[in-house]
Amino acid sequence: MIQGSIPALVTPFKNGAVDMDAFAAFVEWQIAEGSTGLVPCGTTGESPTLTHAEHHAVITRTVEVAAGRVPVIAGCGSNDTATAIAHMQHAANVGADAALIVVPYYNKPSQAGLIAHFTALAESSRLPIIIYNIPGRSVADMSTETMAVLARLPTIVGVKDATGNLARVAAQRAACGADFIQLSGNDDMALGFNAMGGVGAISVTANVAPRLCAQFQAATLSGDFRTALAINDRLYPLHAALFSDASPGPTKHALARMGHMASDVRLPICAASAASATAVDAALAHAGLA
Repeated sequence: MIQGSIPALVTPFKNGAVDMDAFAAFVEWQIAEGSTGLVPCGTTGESPTLTHAEHHAVITRTVEVAAGRVPVIAGCGSNDTATAIAHMQHAANVGADAALIVVPYYNKPSQAGLIAHFTALAESSRLPIIIYNIPGRSVADMSTETMAVLARLPTIVGVKDATGNLARVAAQRAACGADFIQLSGNDDMALGFNAMGGVGAISVTANVAPRLCAQFQAATLSGDFRTALAINDRLYPLHAALFSDASPGPTKHALARMGHMASDVRLPICAASAASATAVDAALAHAGLA
């Protein structure tokens, strides 16, 4: 079951290369802290800067370390349909449980183009697909009507919604069905998102505060919104601070502070600015994490 707190995993780097040892330890820590799924090679994992070999190696390692304990939702999206298909084929071959597919960025396809793209992916693999709708990055915004068409395909099972529009949750629930998995792509809206019918979040903050994020999600899913609100109050400054500079720079600063990995990023992302680092440090203290 895909629900709850699912970190969009960062990718650790060391001396310019992917630090697989740090990554494996990080995945293990995420599971021990209560994360209910894992997303390698999403935007937070700096996937646009990974070579295809690195991309595939990170997905493979995630599956190996997870060892079936939680679902692995492999980031497989691309603005090139053929590349996305290749990523999906690899993810399926190594045992990933699902694929996260971003709306093709930069190309700005029409709604017909989105239907054709996702249909081609669904026909290429049996791997369940979570649509990633993030118009702030991809420019193209998948309409509710288009999502409803795609939801009829048996392997398109849900959406990571980063539109910032909570009304979409209700609209998509009505159009796609109550069983269509809706996951928030915005940590700062996750409380309201689940109240509207969502079942979890693919989260940046869960990289840094996996236990608190897991407890927060468990509370919302059990209907205990009083507890969820109290946890949200602890986490909200961190939600904001982790986006006080280009992501994942602030997140990697936090994880370096906590001893999980180096803060290295790849261009065009830069290390967190001094002001951003100060905001992250204060937010960690507010959440009781430092």
